[in-house]
Amino acid sequence: MNKKISNKDKKDWELFLSKKEKLQDKDAIQNHKQNYKTKSIDLHGYSLSEANKEIEKFIFDCYDKGVNKIIVVTGKGLHSQNENDPYVSKDLGILKYSIPDYIKNNYTLMNIINNFDKASIDDGGEGAFYILLKKKKL
Repeated sequence: MNKKISNKDKKDWELFLSKKEKLQDKDAIQNHKQNYKTKSIDLHGYSLSEANKEIEKFIFDCYDKGVNKIIVVTGKGLHSQNENDPYVSKDLGILKYSIPDYIKNNYTLMNIINNFDKASIDDGGEGAFYILLKKKKL
């Protein structure tokens, strides 16, 4: 290590001190985690139309209350009775697929939603998903 400090380094240091800038605390930045206010809804046993109405009402209610993360449990569709009806889509009749589709096609809901994400195993895995809401404008 060089023990002599150059004139340029001295000038840079004096300039830095004269501006009274504060350095960012990198440790604080790394330890900052997003704190979510979370609510969940379980749609097991709902018909498709009931589930659509319920999820729309639930999303607006959460948005009004400042919730920013919703866990939507739909189930995996393993016990769906749709296989018995030849006129119903095997995939779209299952809440796991139809609820996200309904939300994405609802312009009013999408205005208050930031993102969708897969749920962790702890929150339902393949039978659930997250909705991340925007902050309510005051």
